[in-house]
Amino acid sequence: MPEKRVAPVITRLEEFEQKLPGYLNSQNKLAILLDYDGTLAPIADNPSKTQMPVELEKTLHKLAKHPQIFLAVISGRGLKDVQAHVSIDGTTYAGNHGLEIEYPDGSRHDYELPAEIKKNYTDMVRELKEKVEKNGAWVEDKRVSLTYHYRDTPVELKDALKQLATEICLRYGFRANQAHEAIEAKPPVNWNKGEAALYILKQKFGDNWHKDVRVVFAGDDTTDEDAMRVLQGLGRSFRIAADAQIQTFADFRLPKQALMTDLLKWIAHVYVS
Repeated sequence: MPEKRVAPVITRLEEFEQKLPGYLNSQNKLAILLDYDGTLAPIADNPSKTQMPVELEKTLHKLAKHPQIFLAVISGRGLKDVQAHVSIDGTTYAGNHGLEIEYPDGSRHDYELPAEIKKNYTDMVRELKEKVEKNGAWVEDKRVSLTYHYRDTPVELKDALKQLATEICLRYGFRANQAHEAIEAKPPVNWNKGEAALYILKQKFGDNWHKDVRVVFAGDDTTDEDAMRVLQGLGRSFRIAADAQIQTFADFRLPKQALMTDLLKWIAHVYVS
């Protein structure tokens, strides 16, 4: 069974090869699965203001064009939203924590929610907007999941609003996950970033993907741990976290988002240069 632990830390470019000697080989197929917010792009005050650092974006474009490399972005954002922010040809996108997936050819896989959960979702959004969308806090409605943002709320009001929002989500049967200055409400179904990652890998490479394909996954949040858990022992995953004692399913910890550029440069050095 996969276990959480304090993962070894990587703090600069050279350490990727030092700590993963020979893991990458340009003769092998490589699947790169990445979160967006806090991973490809630094967290911003407002989700609409995020953007990838220039060098990271340039490197990602190079990698996406390589015939041996498969790129997927698995985000909590709505599908169209994450596509608009990343906008790299040939990429597979999973939005809403993997509930909606779109392939480069435009074909899709949507996890069909039962009618009762859909009704509960609609009612939950309405109640959240009525009761806790105030004092700078707002509800991001993503059609099948939502994020309640309270980053701009005065400090003395945050705890009460956060608690009420969580209670509302739980009352409608949704899972309430703590995120960066936000609560993410996900439907009570057995589908998450981990299930989405496995589905995407099987669809692309077949049931025995783990025998032929090297996998790199990176994320910065609790929802990314679902992918780190299912990939433990099958790929290499990286948790972005400043907390040196954080318990994670990831193989390595990156103490800051800026190291994502180095992670991608390490891959590019093997495959592109």
